[in-house]
Amino acid sequence: MTSPGAPPVLKLLADDLRWRIAGELRWTDRTVGELVERLGAPQNLISYHLGLLRAGGLVRAHRSDADGRATYYTLDAAALEAALAGLLHQGGIPPRPASVVFVCTHNQARSQMAEGWLRHLAGPRIAVRSAGVDPRPLHPLAVQVMAEAGIDISGQQAKGLEQVLADLPDLVITVCDRAREACAPALSVPQLHWSIPSPVDAPEAERLAAFRRVRDEIGERVSRLAAVAY
Repeated sequence: MTSPGAPPVLKLLADDLRWRIAGELRWTDRTVGELVERLGAPQNLISYHLGLLRAGGLVRAHRSDADGRATYYTLDAAALEAALAGLLHQGGIPPRPASVVFVCTHNQARSQMAEGWLRHLAGPRIAVRSAGVDPRPLHPLAVQVMAEAGIDISGQQAKGLEQVLADLPDLVITVCDRAREACAPALSVPQLHWSIPSPVDAPEAERLAAFRRVRDEIGERVSRLAAVAY
């Protein structure tokens, strides 16, 4: 599935001056005069771009309660976040997937951590499992670093693909390149790929730090997926 063209919100913010105006309004409301002073642009140009941002639903105007001649402009952060969340929905993610399977080579670290993260963040809304092309026992460092994040994956078991793909899930996410190249062409369900290096392959002295980095990257990706899927 190919992505559609750029959404209107990105076209609006692609202009340098409109982007700077939005940045000025991120934390505080300002008048046209204040924006002129801070951005060094002519008043008519600032007013023109504010009008476009208002028409696009990203900026609101409020006439001053103290001086009715002044107008304050506010960035509508909620509208901006909603527009960007809509952008993240693009690219082949099924709406509200009921089941997700994470796959890596051995199902001993990356896919197990991803399974733990999504189960923790989504709860019963999503049936989540993980599997490996060549499964091996759950790595103790995966259990340790997830416990540091308050997530217990000690009860999860390594599984082969045939154990989890008998009932096709709504979405398969491969979390290593080898797994993607080994199984992606044979799967007839929507797929995503996260290219994440194996922490098991890190030198022993750096392995714990590598597991923590991978845990955090997977956590961030899963959090984003959970936020846009529901």
